[in-house]
Parts: sequence; structure tokens; C-alpha cells
Amino acid sequence: MKIVADKSIPFLEGVLEPYAEVVYLPGHEIGPDDVRDADALIIRTRTRCDASLLEGSKVRLIATATIGTDHIDEPWCDAHGILVSNAAGCNAGGVMQYVFSALYGAASRRSIPLEGKTIGIIGVGHVGKRVENAALSLGFRVLRCDPPREAAEGPFEFCALPHLLAESDIVTLHVPLTAETRRMAGPAFFRLMKPGAFFINASRGEVVDEDALLKAIPRLGPVIIDTWDHEPDVNRELLEQVTIATPHIAGYSYQGKQNGTASAVRAVAHYFGITELHEFFPKTELPENEAVKLDLRGKNQGEIAAIFQYNYPVFTDDFLFRIDPSRFEELRSNYNYRREFFIV
Repeated sequence: MKIVADKSIPFLEGVLEPYAEVVYLPGHEIGPDDVRDADALIIRTRTRCDASLLEGSKVRLIATATIGTDHIDEPWCDAHGILVSNAAGCNAGGVMQYVFSALYGAASRRSIPLEGKTIGIIGVGHVGKRVENAALSLGFRVLRCDPPREAAEGPFEFCALPHLLAESDIVTLHVPLTAETRRMAGPAFFRLMKPGAFFINASRGEVVDEDALLKAIPRLGPVIIDTWDHEPDVNRELLEQVTIATPHIAGYSYQGKQNGTASAVRAVAHYFGITELHEFFPKTELPENEAVKLDLRGKNQGEIAAIFQYNYPVFTDDFLFRIDPSRFEELRSNYNYRREFFIV
């Protein structure tokens, strides 16, 4: 059996070698010649899996160590007997951590009080739910918009997008990239937002019309952007205008990467009958990488902000990115995965 894997996936090297030939390559460089005789691919978002890559190959399984699958042509794969497995929810804790470290950090720098504010969460899947739970623990009022879930579960827990935008002091996006969500945050979206409201995007860059965001920034509050259109060639003008800018690392926690790799390895193990790896999970080698629980009860906003920054200094990521945005992929590939925190 032969497996082609993205060399940037952590905790993977050595795991599958007893059972298969494993070839490690940079994700964006994996091409048709590399996969022609491969049985499985283990990838991230940088490998576009469609007919141009897979036509004529032996590939039977694609395991992506990511939540999203918009880099995979799933209908084509389904029609050609290729199973696609993703790591649903793997980075939810890391993105939640990013959202609140960035939110409290930006509020502190601009002296914006957060008490009594409303957070509007657009997309309430694995990530959105973690953000919601943390927001409620911190005393925020929460509005939720998720049309697919509303259709399945009823309207009682959700609201329409215009209502959320008009009522929210903080708007945070956690939607997958689909035909419906592409450029959803456009001119009309930003016109409906409250003046001075925070805007956070840690989902996919393509869900935001960046020209519309640039025009809206003067009337908005802090803008926090982790995902960008046309990555890794980010919009330099937008980069200069936003409050916090990071290179698509919101979900890059130690635990999130463990989860993503575990999901991919287990998918391969179950598909090819490698029983020894059915319950595989990477070991946490150092105690300082273990997730930490934060008891924030009775703490004021400044104390909470300081605790968040101690556990994840988001402005360090912002600083390193701004120094040289051309290092986008390098910063991601060589990221020092942070430990997650839980709010109790």
C-alpha cells in the first residue's frame, strides 16, 4: 500500500510506515505523478483534489486533517469511488481560544468595555458551538444564525441574519465555504452591522468580500482577520487596516493538530483494516502542552484579558505576520502549536 501525505501534518511521521510506503511532500506540490500509484492521500487545505489531480490514479481514500472539504471535489470523488474523510470539529477549541484572546486583546487596546455586549455567531457547528458556550460563560448575550441548522431544528434557537447584524456588538463568522457562503459578507452585510461593532473572520477568507470590508472599516470597531481571500497572497491594504491580522492559524492549537492527525490516521486504519491504529491518538509528550482550565469567575475584563494573553499571546502572531506577510506559508508550516484553554 502507498500513501502520499502532506509533510506539514504533525505527529504523522512513523505512524503508518509499518503498514505502508509513505511519501511526504509539500501539500501545494502534490501532483498527478505523485498520486498515480497511491492508494490514499492524507492532506490539508493546500492540496486541491479534483479530476486534474486524481484522474487515472489508484487513490481510494482522501483523509484531510482539516474541518473543511472545500479543497476537495467531493461529487467527482463520489462518482469515481473515492471516499473522503474530514476531521470534523478538530480545531474547534483552538478557534474558540483565538476568538476570545483576540476579542479581549483588541478591546483592551482600544479601551472598549465588553460587559453587557451581544455576540452574533454566524455558523453554529462544532466551532460556533464552542464559541457560544464560552461567550455564555463570560456573560455575553448570544445571537445565533445558521440557516441549515434552523431548517433542521426549527427557528426557536436561531435568528435571521439581518437581525443578528443589527443587534450584535461583535460579529464572528464560523461558516464552511459553500456556494451560499462565498462572499456572504459583502456591502449589504456590512451596512447592516452596528457602527463600532467588532468583526471577526476565522472561517474561510472567501466568505468575505474584502473590498467591501475595506470600505466598511471606518465605521466598524476592531476588525480581526485570520483567513484571507487568495491565500497566501493576502491583501496588503486590508492587512494594514485591520486591528489583528494572523496567517490562518486560529485553529493551530496542539490539541487541534492532535485531533486532525488522529482523525486522518483512523480513517486510513478503518478503511484498510489496520486494527492496531483504529484508536490512534498522538501522545502529548510535554506537560506544558496539556490543555489548561481557566476559572474566570469574579474576574474583571482586564484580568480576563491578561489571562487570555498569558495563555495565548495573539499579538505575537499578529506582529510576526505583519513584519513579512510573504512568509504566510512559512509561518503556518513552522507554527509553534499552542496549548488550548477551557473556560469553566
